[in-house]
Amino acid sequence: MSLEKRVVVKVGSGLIVNQQDLNFRYAFLHGLLSDIADLRRENYQVVLVSSGAAAIGLGALGMRPETAGVQDKQAAAACGQPLVMNMYKQISMEFGMNIAQVLLTSEEMENRRRYLNTKNTIEKLLENNILPIVNENDTVTTEEIRVGDNDRLAAKVSQMVRAPNFVMLTDIDGLYDRPPSEPGAVFVDEVEDVSVYLDATKSKGALGSGGMLTKMQAANMAQNAGATAFIAKGIVERPISSILKNERRHTRCIAIGDPESSWRVWLTDRLQMAGSLVVSAEAAEKLVAGGRGVDAMDVVASHGEYSKGDVLHIYDEDGVEIGRGLTNFSSKETVLLVRCPEDEVTAVLGYHSKSDLIAADNFVVLGKHHLLWDQPTPEPMERAAQAAD
Repeated sequence: MSLEKRVVVKVGSGLIVNQQDLNFRYAFLHGLLSDIADLRRENYQVVLVSSGAAAIGLGALGMRPETAGVQDKQAAAACGQPLVMNMYKQISMEFGMNIAQVLLTSEEMENRRRYLNTKNTIEKLLENNILPIVNENDTVTTEEIRVGDNDRLAAKVSQMVRAPNFVMLTDIDGLYDRPPSEPGAVFVDEVEDVSVYLDATKSKGALGSGGMLTKMQAANMAQNAGATAFIAKGIVERPISSILKNERRHTRCIAIGDPESSWRVWLTDRLQMAGSLVVSAEAAEKLVAGGRGVDAMDVVASHGEYSKGDVLHIYDEDGVEIGRGLTNFSSKETVLLVRCPEDEVTAVLGYHSKSDLIAADNFVVLGKHHLLWDQPTPEPMERAAQAAD
């Protein structure tokens, strides 16, 4: 089947759960699954990324989202996840659809082997005409409950399955050039560079963990993979097909030229920062020019505790991110190698290995269209020589 008719749809908690009484919004959910069934009859392959487990679980626990802590939300997600899937199962049966649950954390997205295993699972479900319903596993993790991960998790799923269409349904009709409550706010129909609008997208919803800012970040991730991202209001009747067929107002974030390779996309678009390196000005210049990786002699500082195979963010001495790459060494090993840059790896670590901290093939220079991450500042950046002491 052609990938042109593959679409990933992300639905937030505010559309699934009523904010007042924390019960399901059955009219919307029925309309959503009815539309998905119609799209499948038109030979579309749909992957649904759904929030709602923690929100509906809070109602079951007699709690409110305004006062719930992280552990409360984890417990609520444990209560809510079977309720969400039972709701989807009951409604999908009306349309003759089989569904499957795919629970993810950032580890499945950030670890290459787990990423490919997850991709193969979703592909097999689609191949067998089963609707995959993806949600983050909030019960066992704290990071994914933080702002935005479900939007960006959905974007990663879109990249994973090479979907050219990525639809984010929300409680407003799209992007405005400033908060829509402000006088003079202008609706934005089409976006090429999402960075232009980041300052205008700071607020978030009452039930969900994301807002328009995270939708812009997710849209950028989709753009980098050659997909078009759509942001629109989650209406009851034909919420998805009316967007794909351009029959109602929405914001369209257009794909950026030819898509990057799946390897480059996986390397550059991250959900979390495992660690980072600061390189000298001379090394930064050479890295940007291309054709080389990161050597121990390039490194000025190391930040974070990371393992071999993690993706590191690389900064110049001015704190500007220049690239991302797959490390060959742990943070402790890196510090030792940086301290003794002229010694052989075997002499420093006691085992044989290539000397590159990050090989040229595993390093990607960030383009202008990528959103850069700020250099981490939870504590003063440790100088590599000091960190080994």
